[in-house]
Amino acid sequence: MASVVVLDYGSGNLRSAERALARTGADVTVTADLAAAAAADGLVVPGVGAYAACMAGIEALAAGPVIAERVAAGRPVLGICVGMQILFDSGVEHGVETKGLGLLPGAVTRLAARRIPHMGWNTVAAAPGSRLLAGAGPDTRFYFVHSYAAGSLDALRDAGALVTTAVHDAPFAAVVEHGALSAAQFHPEKSADAGFALLRNWVSTLSSPGDRGR
Repeated sequence: MASVVVLDYGSGNLRSAERALARTGADVTVTADLAAAAAADGLVVPGVGAYAACMAGIEALAAGPVIAERVAAGRPVLGICVGMQILFDSGVEHGVETKGLGLLPGAVTRLAARRIPHMGWNTVAAAPGSRLLAGAGPDTRFYFVHSYAAGSLDALRDAGALVTTAVHDAPFAAVVEHGALSAAQFHPEKSADAGFALLRNWVSTLSSPGDRGR
């Protein structure tokens, strides 16, 4: 049974993520213990609310180095919603730029859309070779709630990442897979069977050391 830590750094949405991951058969713990976060087979970084507030929580816990060291060592990390966004170089909200963890290139900015926030079910265009979206058809829908996203698609691809996109007036990164680092802008834990399948796919990689960092 794979061990998964959901990192508690003061952001919400912890228990729904815990329950969804437990459905996959993983041994899930919600904790702020950085030693446990470092030792787990998989680490989930959730996040809701403001980018700057989430980064403040990460910094207060001193969790940034643990996340970065896991990624550098090829040990799986999954970011969800704002937990995905803080993996990028920076986030810009209300004209204020906040430094992120710098594990993915580019900035998270306000969606270029007429209707904000982007809320509800949407399809995605899965990147060829995506492990997280293996088995997902073109009509598969996931649940989004956000006003900001990473739109630096070329920078991500140039860095070697697999980029799954969604469109809300303009395309943005819905899922990014880059070595041991995976991230989803939507909420898998709120996306019914489609979200469960994504989490199950991710958990299935945790027991495959040969795949890590590839």
